Amino acid sequence: MSGRRRAVLVDLALMIGAFVVATLVAEVAGAPNLGTALSFGQIAFALAAFYVVFRR
Repeated sequence: MSGRRRAVLVDLALMIGAFVVATLVAEVAGAPNLGTALSFGQIAFALAAFYVVFRR
């Protein structure tokens, strides 16, 4: 696998991981419903995407 492709996959894994972890943390912390927890996941995904874009 080329270095560029690997970097893209790592960036994608970072963004998806941020979404999943934030959603799970919100659920465990007592979010009233799944929609609210997913909203926190979206926020984490956006922050991770911001990090990935501006890191370069």
